[in-house]
Amino acid sequence: MSMDHNVEVGSSYAVSSTVTKDVEGCRNPQVRSKISSRIAQIRLVSGHPEVYEPCDDSFALVDALLADRANLIDHQPNMCLEIGSGSGYVITSLAIMLGSECPGTHYFATDINPHAVEVTCKTLNSHGVHAEVVCSNIASGLQSRLAGMVDVIVVNPPYVPTPEEEVGSEGITAAWAGGENGRTVIDRILPVVDMLLSSRGWLYMVTLAANNPLQICQVMREKGYASRIVVQRSTEEESLRIIKFWRDADIESHDSNKVKSLSGSESWLLQLSRMSLWRSSSSSNNRVNEFS
Repeated sequence: MSMDHNVEVGSSYAVSSTVTKDVEGCRNPQVRSKISSRIAQIRLVSGHPEVYEPCDDSFALVDALLADRANLIDHQPNMCLEIGSGSGYVITSLAIMLGSECPGTHYFATDINPHAVEVTCKTLNSHGVHAEVVCSNIASGLQSRLAGMVDVIVVNPPYVPTPEEEVGSEGITAAWAGGENGRTVIDRILPVVDMLLSSRGWLYMVTLAANNPLQICQVMREKGYASRIVVQRSTEEESLRIIKFWRDADIESHDSNKVKSLSGSESWLLQLSRMSLWRSSSSSNNRVNEFS
């Protein structure tokens, strides 16, 4: 944290567009108005000294949701949850972009920081949308209530590599302190997500290159999830990847096939190698790619 429309499995391509960060600089007033009407407005996002403000990772996550908006609308989620809502920018943007297209959707948000819970509520209210916001460590207050019922989960986890003693700190430090390799909190979140997601559930998660996203995807693959990168963005300080996970019956039915598992691992290594080449050979900030 700097302090695809309808992509079919097996295909890959890249586009260059930074949606949320470039809204203010867009020269086409119609495009600018259309994009702005689908996301939370920064001027209406509440704040607090101990709450993480929207930044590159927040914008990248919202860009990923916008890129997949058509699929999300077709999906017609009954329940959407953000784990670690911070300012409320992401959950508010999700509620706005689905809006009247998904009238039956219920929204939830959690954060371990009580100040963030308050700020999220204010941001939602200032945009005229609603979510049930709970002060909770990951989703401890909702696990039994929502187990197997959530169709969409969005997470911008604490992913910055830090000393382990900073993990779970009070206040704003908890928003980014990820422990060794930035994986301590991520590794706690993954089994909770697996418990909460419905049989048709989707997860959108922000990762950093240092988090070893290949390994994260392999962990989720063992749980029966396919995955793909929706947005890849590099800044001066970090390389972000927004990964979408979804339950895949084919993976579950072939989980014991070691040959296929090895082939999948080799495919991941090839994809990550290609991404490194793209990052070094292109000045583009934003990528959309897919892992099959």
